[in-house]
Amino acid sequence: MVKWLSVFIIAFVIADNSYAQKNNLVIEGITPKLFISHKVISKENFYSISRMYNVPPKEIAAYNNLQFENGLNVGELIRIPLTENNFSQSESETNAKSLPVYHSVQPKEGLYRVSLNYNKVSIITLKKWNHLQSDNVSSGTSLIVGYLKVSKNESPLANKGVKSNTNGAEDTKTETKPEPVKPDINPERLPPVKNPDINKQEKKDVPETDEHKVTKTSVNTKSNINFSGGYFKKLYNDQSENKTPVSVNGNAGTFKSTSGWQDGKYYCFNNEAAPGTIIKITDNSTNKSVYAKVLDAIPDIKQNSDLAVIVSNAAAEELGAGDVKFDCTLNYVK
Repeated sequence: MVKWLSVFIIAFVIADNSYAQKNNLVIEGITPKLFISHKVISKENFYSISRMYNVPPKEIAAYNNLQFENGLNVGELIRIPLTENNFSQSESETNAKSLPVYHSVQPKEGLYRVSLNYNKVSIITLKKWNHLQSDNVSSGTSLIVGYLKVSKNESPLANKGVKSNTNGAEDTKTETKPEPVKPDINPERLPPVKNPDINKQEKKDVPETDEHKVTKTSVNTKSNINFSGGYFKKLYNDQSENKTPVSVNGNAGTFKSTSGWQDGKYYCFNNEAAPGTIIKITDNSTNKSVYAKVLDAIPDIKQNSDLAVIVSNAAAEELGAGDVKFDCTLNYVK
């Protein structure tokens, strides 16, 4: 009897853990094709899954290239599309229950990239939902990036183990708290970034959030600006104290930004250093240096294939490089 009771308890614990792992709704894909994966269990069909996720049954079939008439098989993995009808990144619908949808932060991924991948959700909003004090997030952290809107009366998710937030971002009592993140040495907001020339990206690829909108005013292109390396020089020196920085040679490009012209706050894109890292960038032809904070990885497009870094045009101006590619040396601490 004791033996069977032990087996039952172990089986119950395993089942309970398995169920708990399924409770968090995890977002997949990138804008505009965002979805949640769902594994079909016994007695489920297009209609029951439709009620669960607030998506029309035939839309689920079409999204998965399935024949609606053929039904579903137990164990089949299907994708549930996240659309404006069932996915919110602002205020919750009054007739729906909102369930947090999570993204797991990848190595060298910052809030800028998360915002870009998920409908340009405001970085201010991401910080509020996840109780963040800075733009730095640790790899593996679960971030709330939006809320699934389901019917209170029809969806089993509304009454089961998935933790919900019926009032959107304002109600944080029932949210799953994210893992602790490393505090930024100098917490601050991202600068307003405009990203046309060297990257040749359309304006829609730059997340115009409440925190860093592309401004309509003209950039001050006053020549020969000199902030003695810029605002982040002291932070770089603090980071590098008693450490040997990594040194890399390569080509640098530029992007247009309104930041840096008045305050010397320079920013850059780089594939090796994590977002938030301060990089010392030296123009090898002028031997001048600036210190720039990494926003994110370099956009993966053909025009950037030979670049080691992309710096704001204000930083390039202080280096004496103008808006053309230039040979540089990068120094930073991992």
